Amino acid sequence: MVTDPLARPHVALPAEPGNGGPALLLLHGTGGDEHDLLGLREVLSPGAAVLSPRGTVLEQGMPRFFRRLREGVFDEDDLSARADELARFVEAASAAHGLADRGLVAVGFSNGANIASALLLRHPGLLRGAALFAAMVPYGAPPAVELSGLPVLVSNGARDPMIPRARTELLEDQLRARGAVVTDVPHPGGHQLDLTALRRTTDWLSALPER
Repeated sequence: MVTDPLARPHVALPAEPGNGGPALLLLHGTGGDEHDLLGLREVLSPGAAVLSPRGTVLEQGMPRFFRRLREGVFDEDDLSARADELARFVEAASAAHGLADRGLVAVGFSNGANIASALLLRHPGLLRGAALFAAMVPYGAPPAVELSGLPVLVSNGARDPMIPRARTELLEDQLRARGAVVTDVPHPGGHQLDLTALRRTTDWLSALPER
């Protein structure tokens, strides 16, 4: 575990003039790093403030945000511990980089989407919203937290071999049961970021309620 939250490798970019929207918390997939999703800034919210950390777990040399027992089966104890560690980083980095007043919207892909879901469920006041791409169900029995009105977008592929549609619907149902306002943005592809879905996410972000 990281003892100094800000010692985690990360990229922080300030907002450019004219962008008053939320900061983007970019959370990469397995094998990515803090630079992997930076290009989404100009797609989703040009000039937005950005906080992009690296996962601190290695799986065969590939960075991840938490351990898994095998593909599709999470080490839920480690998931919870790493989500708590990431929350401490987000709080410290938000203060250090002047992002607290903007609030953060998590944008996660695959492993990054799954740690974003865990953040929502373990630290429900931390984020202003979340866009989850190629997202799985993080917990067999999710924490009973209050997510009233929290905007969450879920975008999974119809041909994703790792995530049947029923599992996407279970994730969405779990979030809705806790009060989240879930927007389902399916696409016809596989375990990937889809350009049309990203464009719809741009519209979703621009429509988020002001703080």
